[in-house]
Amino acid sequence: MIDVISQNRDAQNEANAIDTVGPQAEARLLEFTRSELFSRTFREGMDMVEETAAYLDGIGRDEAKKLPRAQALTYASQSMRLTTRLMQVASWLLVQRALKENEMDGAEARQDKYRLAPEKESLSNTDQPLASHAADLPAALLDILARSESLYERVVRLDRSLYGAINAQTGNTVADQISRLEAAFGRA
Repeated sequence: MIDVISQNRDAQNEANAIDTVGPQAEARLLEFTRSELFSRTFREGMDMVEETAAYLDGIGRDEAKKLPRAQALTYASQSMRLTTRLMQVASWLLVQRALKENEMDGAEARQDKYRLAPEKESLSNTDQPLASHAADLPAALLDILARSESLYERVVRLDRSLYGAINAQTGNTVADQISRLEAAFGRA
């Protein structure tokens, strides 16, 4: 009940907030969404989502079945992180495309809930198996993991460059949602 009240209050505060972004920032944002850089990044992100889905549903599934238990758990954990990371990138890219196509206005695109945050370096035991079992994990998974991390970091940098000072990293951000999920599953 308290969570519902808090969420309603956050939504009201967000709705009542005054959008103080000047025309230069708005023009810069629209210029980016119409740029070749955005087009290339969008294509790369969507292609990587498709490639990952095909891998995880096809060859990757077969490769995972052949792994010993410890490596299979690491594979499952890393594939979940991979999927989450790519869904965040795809979501951010789709918001930018909606802005480009006038399906969303700049004020809506600047909302905190559309911001990305750098992935946290975790020192938990759940991340250690990747390093110790990397040689035993399929090369294709390791390749997709590395490329997805690189793409995610580039998109975070774009997000900061375009929206950096506009929105503080508080409230209902993607990072906050991930933290809640991690806490719910005992990883926090």
